[in-house]
Amino acid sequence: MSTSTSRRQALRSMGALALLLGTRELAFGASIVAVRVWPAADYTRVTIESDTPLAARHSLVENPNRLVIDVDGLELSPALRELVGKVRSDDPYIERLRVGQNQPRVVRLVIDLKQAVAPQLFTLAPVAAYQHRLVFDLYPTQERDPLLALIRDRESAEREAAKEVRDALGEFIGKIDGKAASGPASPPNVVAVPAPAASAQIPLPPLVPPAPLPQTAQNKIDRLIVVAIDPGHGGEDPGASGPSGLREKDVVLQIAMQLRDRLNALPNMRAMMTRDADFFVPLHDRVKKARRVQADLFVSIHADAFMTPQARGASVFALSEGGASSAAARWMANRENAADAVGGINVNAKDASVMRALLDMSTTAQIRDSLKLGGEVLGQIGRVGKLHKGSVEQAGFAVLKAPDIPSILVESAFISNPEEESKLRDPQYQARLVEALVTGIRRYFAKNPPLARSRQL
Repeated sequence: MSTSTSRRQALRSMGALALLLGTRELAFGASIVAVRVWPAADYTRVTIESDTPLAARHSLVENPNRLVIDVDGLELSPALRELVGKVRSDDPYIERLRVGQNQPRVVRLVIDLKQAVAPQLFTLAPVAAYQHRLVFDLYPTQERDPLLALIRDRESAEREAAKEVRDALGEFIGKIDGKAASGPASPPNVVAVPAPAASAQIPLPPLVPPAPLPQTAQNKIDRLIVVAIDPGHGGEDPGASGPSGLREKDVVLQIAMQLRDRLNALPNMRAMMTRDADFFVPLHDRVKKARRVQADLFVSIHADAFMTPQARGASVFALSEGGASSAAARWMANRENAADAVGGINVNAKDASVMRALLDMSTTAQIRDSLKLGGEVLGQIGRVGKLHKGSVEQAGFAVLKAPDIPSILVESAFISNPEEESKLRDPQYQARLVEALVTGIRRYFAKNPPLARSRQL
């Protein structure tokens, strides 16, 4: 057989192999789908999403602190270069990020660090709308103490309040001195203040104020109360989306921050948020944070979604010892419990199994108190808008499994319903919802005063 004939046969064989393999298998390395950076005080996450799995190895370098990551099976691409511009100046951990082709099919990322970190690198299989993900979580070497942060936040607020009082007092004294120097003051003119223009938006019906709490009940609250507020989802996990694109993770964070500010304005309460920005917090970490600040309550805020847009109304859920109170409650719990898979957790984290075991230690007393809290909150939310169901529902929500903290999950409205999505966008509705939550929480504590403890907060 001639050399030219052999060559033609070889080419035909390669062509047949190409037809069998297809374009995906012939691609030179993985294709990058997206890159994302999620900075937060707790940790910063860097995600590389690709159409095929990626493998990486990393090392830490000192003086200055740097994290070096080599990703196999990649060629440098414009999509990877986008990582450089995604680092924010206020990122607590990343000073800057550099990316380059270290070797053929090996891309190197160098992350210049602002502080020493304990990195976790892991991969996530395709789930929900995501393809394969390579994740780098940059944690501080010393975990932030949420109780200390709560104390410092309160001290800062007290200093600011004292400064405002001093400034107001100084201004008042200055006005008195000025009037004394200019002689007796003449009677002030009465000026009519015009009424504000009517808003184009149709106002919500007036909220009937709840009956005032008896003074004896108020006196029972003899120490500062800590409320853990948990805005659902975040970061890699957007939660549900409304017909016009409103994301659950965004609107529940807005509501939670308003609730925090409203509770912090009360003399005997302090709020701790499991997240105060757009980043993902695993379910067991949310419970862990609440327990570390010795929270008296845990309130998780969400926005419902269902398969049909007709579903509507707010709901309140507590944990169930047995099965769910309804098929809808079971479906909702399964959807919310899938947050870890969507948001992405490192299953090799050393305390994950310990925390899961702890979360199975829910008690009858905790569930009983959660139902009491849920009843008070549901009663107040019913004054704001329609309820999906007139009683507190129960199901196996993982985020409600703190064994020693009364815990509820509030589904503020159905974001999948066009009308209720519009309500969730409305600042007026958000404010009224927050006021209902505050009133429900205060009424619960008036009837169920917390145990006395040191006023260290």
